Amino acid sequence: MEELKPFSDDPVEIRATYGYIPAAVVAVCAIVDDKPVGMAASSFTCVSLDPPLVSVCIQTGSTTWPKLRSRPRLGLSVLGEHQHDECVGLSRKTGNRFAAIEWTAVSSGSVLIDGAGLWLECSLYAEMPAGDHQIALLRIHSSLSEPGVEPIVFQTSKFRRLRAA
Repeated sequence: MEELKPFSDDPVEIRATYGYIPAAVVAVCAIVDDKPVGMAASSFTCVSLDPPLVSVCIQTGSTTWPKLRSRPRLGLSVLGEHQHDECVGLSRKTGNRFAAIEWTAVSSGSVLIDGAGLWLECSLYAEMPAGDHQIALLRIHSSLSEPGVEPIVFQTSKFRRLRAA
């Protein structure tokens, strides 16, 4: 193995380095002003068992997060390997992100993406700044899983499928 080199401050190099780490893709959605609002996030992780918490990292300049963060409940959908188009749609900067996406609104106002492998209904527990992102800790209130749906994974700027070893 070669010697480790000093870590660069170059955002392109940092993004390439982080890109090696595979991540699940999660849709974070709710009803806002009688319409579905949501975004895709690939920096999602389980945090705590007591209380049950997960985290999502959101870019500081996001225009979607300010609309979602004040909602009483947020729907998190861990997207399946067949949901490439949903991932792309929810990542759009402009236009109707839900144009070609099938979704379900829950009575609490959260929105769940149909066909996902796991659905969580959460509320904002805490939020903290983290460089050019915000870390949102979300408390899980309810969940439902679909065991046969394999997750889509984002790695090296591509959507990928898991493969059993």
